[in-house]
Amino acid sequence: MNIKAVARKAGVSTATVSRTINGSDKVTPKTAERVRRAVEALQFYPDTNARSLGSGRSSLYGLIISDITNPFFPELVKSFEDISVEHGQEVLVANTNYDPARMESCVTRMMQRKVDGVAIMTSEMEDRLIKVFSHRNIPLVFMDVGETGPGVSRIRVDHAAGVAMAMDHLVGLGHRKIAFISGPLDLFSARTRFQAFLQSLDRHGLQRDPALIQEANHRADGGYKAMQRILDSGAKPTAIVASNDLTAIGAMGAIHERRLRIPEDISIVGYDDIQLSAYTQPSLTTLRLPRIEIATAAFHALYNSLQSKTKKPQNGEDYDIQPTLILRQSTGPAPRTSD
Repeated sequence: MNIKAVARKAGVSTATVSRTINGSDKVTPKTAERVRRAVEALQFYPDTNARSLGSGRSSLYGLIISDITNPFFPELVKSFEDISVEHGQEVLVANTNYDPARMESCVTRMMQRKVDGVAIMTSEMEDRLIKVFSHRNIPLVFMDVGETGPGVSRIRVDHAAGVAMAMDHLVGLGHRKIAFISGPLDLFSARTRFQAFLQSLDRHGLQRDPALIQEANHRADGGYKAMQRILDSGAKPTAIVASNDLTAIGAMGAIHERRLRIPEDISIVGYDDIQLSAYTQPSLTTLRLPRIEIATAAFHALYNSLQSKTKKPQNGEDYDIQPTLILRQSTGPAPRTSD
């Protein structure tokens, strides 16, 4: 019994059968129920192992992320999985926790499961691990890092433009003493945002004060501690740009703890626009990174690469992503009593 027989019995296309079996929400409940009854009646249970042997492919994509506890990544995973299911693919998710040893373990798991392609949505990948995939002609797509080439695509987020937008917004509100809390500077994306902040200071003729620049860990506790260091320094910033929303939320906690008001005393801007950022008190002004757009680009980079009938991987592509400034209540005019 095959999928065509199920499609005929249910009166739908084979694609609809595939989507139903893979749990896609693109199939209406009524149609999905009809497909399930046909599957039951015909006792059709697809053997994914046999399909893999026949086609030489596993129908499994790998997705490597940095931090599953950061809401940005589950939202990205969901979007990537949604589009994968629509195309009859499964997804193997691996979380590195910013740990090189765990990254190596993630790569090993991908090899053991014989993935067809890997989306690497983190910037701590070592060159030698990249070669593990390239030697096996496994298509890759990176976010921010790497260069396009045979079987390798790249998603380029314009972090510099995003930070510049945040700085232009704050300077336009009259802020002159602006602090920055970076992510771990061994990460490419964190370094890019940090350099963009310094460039914006220079562009606006603002002083570089080391006390106003702190490195954190991309998590709320890191943002909280970094904000404490800034406040303890006596530098008295009137605005903060944070490397991501979790950092900003941690910083907001430290600000509230000192009985300072947001935005009356200190304005704050995040980065990512996780869903939680709209519900903080006050709601967080932030730079939106479109997860659906990133996930769609990552999936199509792998899918298109695998459509080639030749054994040699085709040259990958660059996919450009632009952040968008989302204005909420955490930013306002600089206080008149500021230095």
